[in-house]
Amino acid sequence: MTVTEPSAPARQVVPAEERYAAELAFLAAQDPGPRPPGWALTPRAVVTFVCGSEGRELALPKRRAGLPSKLVIAPKFVGERALAERCVVTLAGERGLLLTGEPGTAKSMLSELLSAAVCGTSALTVQGTAGTTEDAFRYGWNYALLLAQGPTRQALVDSPVLAAMRTGRVVRVEEITRCLPEVQDALVSILSDRRVSVPELTATEDSVVSAAPGFTVIATANLRDRGVSEMSAALKRRFNFETVGPISDPDAEAALIRRQAVAAVERAGAAFGVDDSVLDALVTVFRDLRSGRSAEGWDVERPGTVMSTAEAVQVAASLGVAAAYLPGGDVLDLLPGHLLGVVRKDDPADHGRLLGYWDGPVRRRAEDGSAMWRRLWDLRGSLR
Repeated sequence: MTVTEPSAPARQVVPAEERYAAELAFLAAQDPGPRPPGWALTPRAVVTFVCGSEGRELALPKRRAGLPSKLVIAPKFVGERALAERCVVTLAGERGLLLTGEPGTAKSMLSELLSAAVCGTSALTVQGTAGTTEDAFRYGWNYALLLAQGPTRQALVDSPVLAAMRTGRVVRVEEITRCLPEVQDALVSILSDRRVSVPELTATEDSVVSAAPGFTVIATANLRDRGVSEMSAALKRRFNFETVGPISDPDAEAALIRRQAVAAVERAGAAFGVDDSVLDALVTVFRDLRSGRSAEGWDVERPGTVMSTAEAVQVAASLGVAAAYLPGGDVLDLLPGHLLGVVRKDDPADHGRLLGYWDGPVRRRAEDGSAMWRRLWDLRGSLR
């Protein structure tokens, strides 16, 4: 009798470098042009990986085993191509890149995609919090080895930043402004001198770690967040700032929400069964409340809560899971309750603003004869 080893459990989230490994390998072979030191792809190929090939089939210059001869690169970041190009130029110049914007605008996703395309991994990441210490940017110690051997290279524990410096890769710092100012400023000398001193290893060849070609930093920061720490002027000067805004094209936003909601529901083990008309209503409500103006030009009081695309994806996914596992009625009936859950996150007064939206655009659309908006108007009582 043989015993079969259990298979590795499936992962909820697969990093970009694995999820899009076929595209990355294809682009590396398809564009043999000049690359900055340490880069896995050319800058042009990085932009194509992030923004897609605009529906065009790209062809390999010569046949490669294991790769298709032609491939359409799907867009992964829905935003301005010019923004992606500026980000790539910043990284090619080995300058720090800071992605700012409201929560839910895909800053982290863009950071992950850029890292995966530039250096082949997005795993070198520091998550900024109020409890993040300077060790997360410099180094720590294996205290068992430190007690047994004293300060040695073997006892040194590299931070993600130090590991990126040694290997010439990109390190990601998520929510950098949530770190205390004195912790943030550990990056000032790293981005300026491109080296880290290890005083405990003085008089050894390991006393200084110099950054290999290709090393740089991508950081993210939310514009609307509580508990953040202002960056020092010295640190700001060492980053190029790029603001990632909401998706401007409603059709592109709707397609992205559907695509990501479908993927989320499929991960939950079900098929996505939400009608497009419900998703259209969801996107319309989010865009109206986000902009403070309806598609028809009616004024809308904006809630304090950020009505981001990421929040819309979560609502769409919740509707899909409910339709799959708790069927029993029109899924549209669930939309007001989920919207209320979104707007109540920050400011209790946003409840009144959502009711005001129902008394304004929702009522007026219902009076214009739309059956779907009439149904939503009839559901106003579920918002109390």
